Amino acid sequence: MTELTDDELERYARHIVLREIGGSGQARLKSAHIVVIGAGGIGSPALQYLSAAGVGRLTVIDDDRVDLSNLQRQTLFGDGDVGAPKVDAAARALYRLNPHVNVMPVETRIGAANATALLDGADVVLDGCDNFTTRLAVADAALKLHIPLVSAAVGQFEGQIGVFRGWEADKPCYRCLVGDAPDRAEASCAETGVMGALTGMIGSLAALEAIRAIVPFGTDPAGKLLIADTLDWRFRTLALPKDPECRCAA
Repeated sequence: MTELTDDELERYARHIVLREIGGSGQARLKSAHIVVIGAGGIGSPALQYLSAAGVGRLTVIDDDRVDLSNLQRQTLFGDGDVGAPKVDAAARALYRLNPHVNVMPVETRIGAANATALLDGADVVLDGCDNFTTRLAVADAALKLHIPLVSAAVGQFEGQIGVFRGWEADKPCYRCLVGDAPDRAEASCAETGVMGALTGMIGSLAALEAIRAIVPFGTDPAGKLLIADTLDWRFRTLALPKDPECRCAA
């Protein structure tokens, strides 16, 4: 088992005193590899909390650069990062937050052609990307590789998060939720807007579920979808059954 240094024992003390985590759970986090898709509104807070939690290896995949309009919600970045590749700026910020974590920046667009290679070897995939085509490619690769997928999305004042392990007999995959390659129009947050604090909340919840996938505690969230409606201050949890007609049921 990976050992924790004296500095790490002090740094993660509030985790270690939790009965559900303990020293062994913190050591598992140190040994873990989580791939985060997108360093934007969801990825930014998720990466901060995964790094602070002591996840030993974080791979960040994004092909975008920091824009001034990002700073309203992407709190990992500052004015000095504008124009820089998001993955590089994220790596610098995360190292300042926790030098014990190994951050691998991958400046590329993930898609059907490279998703399997990019995700291979990960313990968990956290997807916070901003387009549906990428979500499907990431979900298909995670299913193929049997890697738990934490998928989170936001729009205007609403967010949702789900955990998918579709290779298990009683658990749905992402396509059980959205259908098989549905044709749906996409609108960016630049067109529709998004509440900045909402992305922080959903990104933090995504980090929580990625940690839970490494060190199980409480109720298993797979097979459920959490929807947060901050206009009506309403949180709902929906059951997601496995679709018997989906490819994951074959």
